[in-house]
Amino acid sequence: MISVDQALQQILSGLPQTCVEQVTLSNALGRVLAEGVTARLTQPSSAVSAMDGYAVKSSDVEACPAALTVIGESAAGGCFDGDLQPGQAVRIFTGAPVPRGADAIVIQENTTRDGDTVTVLESATLGRFIRPTGLDFNQGEVLIKAGRRLSPRDLGLAAAANVPWLKVRRKPRIAIIATGNEVVMPGDPLGDNQIISSNSIMLAAYVTSLGGEALDLGIARDDADSLKRLLRSAEQADMVVTIGGASVGDYDLVNSVLGSEGVDLGFYKVAMRPGKPLIFGQLHGTPVLGLPGNPVSVGVTSAVFLKPALQTLLGMKIEASDDTAILGADLDANDQRQDYLRASLTDGIATPFSKQDSAMLARFADADCLILRAPLAPAAKSGDLVRIVKL
Repeated sequence: MISVDQALQQILSGLPQTCVEQVTLSNALGRVLAEGVTARLTQPSSAVSAMDGYAVKSSDVEACPAALTVIGESAAGGCFDGDLQPGQAVRIFTGAPVPRGADAIVIQENTTRDGDTVTVLESATLGRFIRPTGLDFNQGEVLIKAGRRLSPRDLGLAAAANVPWLKVRRKPRIAIIATGNEVVMPGDPLGDNQIISSNSIMLAAYVTSLGGEALDLGIARDDADSLKRLLRSAEQADMVVTIGGASVGDYDLVNSVLGSEGVDLGFYKVAMRPGKPLIFGQLHGTPVLGLPGNPVSVGVTSAVFLKPALQTLLGMKIEASDDTAILGADLDANDQRQDYLRASLTDGIATPFSKQDSAMLARFADADCLILRAPLAPAAKSGDLVRIVKL
């Protein structure tokens, strides 16, 4: 039995990044950049007004009120083609180019207008309400770095930089195989002693939420041939994840079938709770992760191992897995296994649920976080600082 850190190191070591593909901005939400986004223009390309008002020389409005002659206007999408002379002003609108010779904007509210004469009631200092050239970004500037998962704001920035295509990592294909004679899909007839395959649904959704492509291959029955057929259909996957059948019972065939298929098992037990019966190996170069069958075990081991594996495949920096919170209830001393306790999180206080059975999916769905307890951790009191993994 190995530690969580040792297991994670084995899983992540040697995982290759997926290949690069090009997508349009409209198809890039949630994708991970393979190449940084570089601005193809300067924004703004020239000094522009930040307000509606009048472009002036600041020296003309040091003493107010000051009467100036209006000689034209500058609107967004157009410009005033001329030079501003002392004693003159140009009507200007937000986003419009600042006329040559002007060095300040007087906002409309601080003026009165009578024909071609505008009276400035409040002075404007040099550069007031002017957005200088390149205030936002300059041509050639790297705006978004590789390895970032693209948000709506990122796509807006790329569009503003006149970048219509982006180089992204192909979504990792994660093949999911549930196991067991007792498992049926949601909506199928439910026989005596059978259960719904909630794990595969939860896991596929989790893979999708992390930026991967889930390939649900169905349910392998408790015989070697059924599992072998599904494993062989996963040849195009970047990783195969099995659910259940990873323990030591007579019908837990995953371990033996993987061995017969040529999988080099790196480990098959991890010192953690829940999730001890965990398998990892390579099937002809494809990583295979065998998760336990209990729903909470699937959820916890996915958060601890599958999430960083997907981030590695996508070329992302692995996010810190834990944070801290104030403990909301006393805890006994821990044994030799790293523990992940389902808990609520309110105003920075993490309170563990009274029942922690790994089959209780409803409680896992209610949890805000996992309280992480190191092996052999001493008893903890309410009010102590504890490590948590946010869900």
